[in-house]
Amino acid sequence: MSVRVHLVNPSDLSFGTAVITPRWLYVLAAATPPSFGDPILCDETLEQIDPSSIEAGDIVGIGVHTGNALRGYEVGRMARERGAWVVFGGIHPSLYPDESFSRGGAHCVVKGDGDAVWSEALKDCLNGGPKPIYEGGRIEASQFLPARWDLLPDKKYMWASVQTVRGCAKHCSFCSVWRTDGQRPRQRASDGVVREVVELRRKGFRFILLADDNFYPVTLTDLKNAERQGNQRKLAELQSIRRERFELMAQLAELPEDMVFFTQITMESAEDPEYLDCMRKARIRGALVGVETVTADGLKTVFKDFNCVGEMLVKRLQTFRQHGVHVLGSFIFGLASDREDTFEATAVLAQQADIAFAQFVMLTPLPGTVDFQHWEKAQQNDPPKVGDIPITRYWLIPSKVRPRMFMPHPSMTSDDLRQRTQGVWDRFYSLSSIWKRSHCVSSIRARLAFLFISKLYRQMYARTGIATDSARQDRAQFWARLLAKPCQRLFQAKPMPSLKVPQAPAELQTSPFQVLG
Repeated sequence: MSVRVHLVNPSDLSFGTAVITPRWLYVLAAATPPSFGDPILCDETLEQIDPSSIEAGDIVGIGVHTGNALRGYEVGRMARERGAWVVFGGIHPSLYPDESFSRGGAHCVVKGDGDAVWSEALKDCLNGGPKPIYEGGRIEASQFLPARWDLLPDKKYMWASVQTVRGCAKHCSFCSVWRTDGQRPRQRASDGVVREVVELRRKGFRFILLADDNFYPVTLTDLKNAERQGNQRKLAELQSIRRERFELMAQLAELPEDMVFFTQITMESAEDPEYLDCMRKARIRGALVGVETVTADGLKTVFKDFNCVGEMLVKRLQTFRQHGVHVLGSFIFGLASDREDTFEATAVLAQQADIAFAQFVMLTPLPGTVDFQHWEKAQQNDPPKVGDIPITRYWLIPSKVRPRMFMPHPSMTSDDLRQRTQGVWDRFYSLSSIWKRSHCVSSIRARLAFLFISKLYRQMYARTGIATDSARQDRAQFWARLLAKPCQRLFQAKPMPSLKVPQAPAELQTSPFQVLG
């Protein structure tokens, strides 16, 4: 009997419909040698894996981040019990490979990028002798693999996802990306990105996430600093990265007019109107912008003092809207500098800035971050436990009994923080507030889509620390399931199987280096 390869995206919750395609599944499918046949893909946000589908001798690859580690380990143990080879990969196993062996039944772990090394792990499993650890490292952008979108199930996802760059030059205290993916942007050539986008539009996707660590990898300040330092090599490198960004956006602008893109970007891009104008022309209609906090002390706490506060912050956020880019503002509550009036100030600013969407998350020390490192060190002598699990390994605690907060606040109790955070969510996502914000789109269909996706987003985030009990979580899951199907239909588009890949522009219409003159 031939060996089959299974790729599993673990999840405790399955809705039958998901918002965004888990791109890593389809990239590793592309990395699977043809001799193994097409891998069997299981995204548990759609439907949980059927254990009977796994047979002795099969190879099961499980991608894990901290949030789904516990479920991932459960799947791994099940697969090993059925006689399969078990391979873990992803951010969390790269940080804690020992857990995959002790708790997940792993035979081996792939650390770092899996694009190139995955095939080696498969061949070694096939030959009965996998190494414990495979070091994928940080491969160059030229080695990034395009996803196997031909394996995508029909009418299961609202949005598709394409990656254009890995890595982020910033060093925010709450983020692990700059430590895991590096601070040097590794940027794909625009032609390969556009070919993936065209393939997805042929299948009927018109909403696509540019799933990058930072879509604005080179700032105007970066260019000016390199020029002032006389570092011609660095300047040429930065100019090349920036030029490729403009080339990509020029090609995206040539795609069908019904396409909509969304990405993640830093606040500094608001200082670059030329860049924002090109985003608008490319129909990059929305961007997640890490606002984090509305106070100067808070920005210092998270190592993000390149952001701004007060009226300047409002103006910066409004700048995105003025250039046709709608903002999903990301705010963090629970910083040591937060006070009771911080919540009201945040709610008011979110309204004044006229941002389209917002998320208000509780400060969580994520593995691989500076925040986690400091928190773990402070707890090292005698960390509290839930059962026999120390709080510093909170992801191993079942969600029903897991604490909602881990880092004590100097002036507010956990209940105070949860209730005030809940209040800001409820205020921002009330029906009247959502409908008022929906003026950012024109048609009734688009406004209904805006309303549905706002409510869906709000319900799905009820599991990120703002829920106060299991009953609230259960209600949130019920409403998320109820809203998912109508949202999926609203985002569907007629397939365009004959769509051609646009040619790269012979000459840019913009002048990305004017800032250097």
